[in-house]
Amino acid sequence: MEIISKSYLSLLEVVRELGGYSYGRSDLVRRAMGKKKMDVMEEERQYFIHGKTDENGNIEIAGCVRNGVDEQTANKIFDDMIDFAKYAFNKSHAAAYGVIAYETAYLKAHYPVEFMAALITSVMGNTDKVVEYIRECNALNIKVLKPDINKSFAKFSVEDNNIRFGLAAVKNVGVNIINNIVIEREQNGEFTDFINLIKRLDSKDINKRVIESLIKCGGFDEMGYNRASLMMGYEKVLESVSLERKKNIKGQISLFDGLDGLGQNEEIDRFENSTTSIASIQEFEEREKLALEKEVLGMYVSGHPLSEYEKELETRTSLNTKKLNEVKENLDKYLAMDQENVIIGGMISNKRIQTTKRNEIMAFLEVEDLYGSIEVIVFPRTLQQYNTIVNEENIVYIKGRLSIQEEENAKIIAQEIKDISDKTPFIENKKKIYNRQLNENRENLFIKIDDINDKEKLERIENILKLYPGNEQVFLCTTVPKKKYRWNGNVTISKVLVDNLKQILNENCIKIVTQ
Repeated sequence: MEIISKSYLSLLEVVRELGGYSYGRSDLVRRAMGKKKMDVMEEERQYFIHGKTDENGNIEIAGCVRNGVDEQTANKIFDDMIDFAKYAFNKSHAAAYGVIAYETAYLKAHYPVEFMAALITSVMGNTDKVVEYIRECNALNIKVLKPDINKSFAKFSVEDNNIRFGLAAVKNVGVNIINNIVIEREQNGEFTDFINLIKRLDSKDINKRVIESLIKCGGFDEMGYNRASLMMGYEKVLESVSLERKKNIKGQISLFDGLDGLGQNEEIDRFENSTTSIASIQEFEEREKLALEKEVLGMYVSGHPLSEYEKELETRTSLNTKKLNEVKENLDKYLAMDQENVIIGGMISNKRIQTTKRNEIMAFLEVEDLYGSIEVIVFPRTLQQYNTIVNEENIVYIKGRLSIQEEENAKIIAQEIKDISDKTPFIENKKKIYNRQLNENRENLFIKIDDINDKEKLERIENILKLYPGNEQVFLCTTVPKKKYRWNGNVTISKVLVDNLKQILNENCIKIVTQ
């Protein structure tokens, strides 16, 4: 509409001139649009079309019908206003957002490593966001290096065109401790090994929780000891160094005080080699090592438990989170995947049990693959059948049904679950498994209606759809409530079908989407 092509002020002219709104009442519509309050806009629809009277029958809002605009045209105008509200911004806001968007895009395009390092640093307190942005780094072929006590700073930093993990993102390691580590490192050189670090740092900065977290995350990996050896021996080192400091404080004679020709550094070396050595033992199993890493970082950095299964997962699954996120860029195509049968593979990283109203047990799983994670809902009957393998850290294949709603994360309703070692095929369903190659060119019909409770209109739509049976799916998108429903039949999409639907629906309420 030309009258609302410029701003909210032009829109106010529409509601005043056509709907008979007062200046004050029209400003309520403006505010609802400014705040993107679609529920308020829908409430105003009836007033805009049919008007409003008070309890005595006095007209408060005339409405379009009283002003000579038919109901269908008024509905079309209001639909246009709602579409406008979804994307419209005040010019001052749009200008500011435009500048920020341009600057952000420029930095990411020309300085991607520096940009991503700063971006991850800005969300260090939110592990989910850190994980999300590190995955973006992987997509950009930017390597994120594990924490290193001699290389890392508090924040994520750029190192040889890579990003070095920031120590402030390590659980139990405070910023003050990190700053003291960095200052000591810059003033007196890098730490030569673990014992050298313990002796050089103030005892106030060192406690068991800090040391354990730095060991688990790989912060000492370059110092000649594996993580298992350090976990086994670090307490002995702390106790020995603490004892030596106490002796010096009390003024007792040092073990080396009477020896001529030995300098201070030689005394330290002699002490380290004789009394505080760390025994070398076998490193943790890879999965245990990675689990400890994730415990303190919230993610895997040095590897992934699924890496050895990468080829098998690609072969035996029909969908992964990377593909799902790619499809999500096209909202219509993404929504069309709702109710598809899929097979995914991954590790159960979290399991939450819940009791239903019938006092039955169901589970909510977080299943993580090489690219991300997805929620899987396991209803009581399915959980009872597969309870022995539905455990955290288990690697499984899950066959299930996608549940996708606009503005919500995708979920999978589990139907069948197998351990990674189980090579038997899944039970065949009448409905084919979603396949990213086979379904690329399928069409779906989307129909927009205002109210799911409008039984008369729904019945008329359904009667038309039944005349054209076929293989294409039909989705009903409602404004109140704002949801998407899958019609329980399929159709053959054709011009005749669309023309018949146009007899009861506006043209902009009918959409064909190629998937």
